[in-house]
Amino acid sequence: MANAVIVVDMQRGFLEEGFPLYCGEEARKIIPNVRKLLEEELSKGSVLFFTADTHDPDDKEFQMFPPHCVKGTPEVEIIPELKEFVEKGTIIPKRRYSGFFETDLDERLKALNPDKLIICGVCTDICVMHTVADARNRDYIVEVPRDCVASFDPEAHEFALKHIEKILGAKVV
Repeated sequence: MANAVIVVDMQRGFLEEGFPLYCGEEARKIIPNVRKLLEEELSKGSVLFFTADTHDPDDKEFQMFPPHCVKGTPEVEIIPELKEFVEKGTIIPKRRYSGFFETDLDERLKALNPDKLIICGVCTDICVMHTVADARNRDYIVEVPRDCVASFDPEAHEFALKHIEKILGAKVV
């Protein structure tokens, strides 16, 4: 089997100015890299999954972060720059940091039995890292392309990349 690519939270709520958890211009710089990765992986027969942070209006996460990516709002939509790829993949709505928590992602991956998971997106230190951790806890081989992840916090981003590689055992490339 080919690879599975998990694109974490590349949503309007994180990557478009004006939303409460906008990750900033630095995060937008990964969009061309993610597009290139998806093009390459599709040409190899890889399967695409897009996690989408999706919350109820009264989600307990809003005790820590401002309300964001509420169901039915434009924030939950995957950014338009990736629309052509979304149509070739599967959206996995999630309500917590990890793409595995209370979703069917693991069942879908087990059915595919991919050679490895390639995980990219935002935020490196939150949803990307927690998705990587859960993937590694399920014994998947995981690769994280450094130029395809970003966060609003540069220090936390660097910490997360080190943690992903040194503690979680994923390969940062």
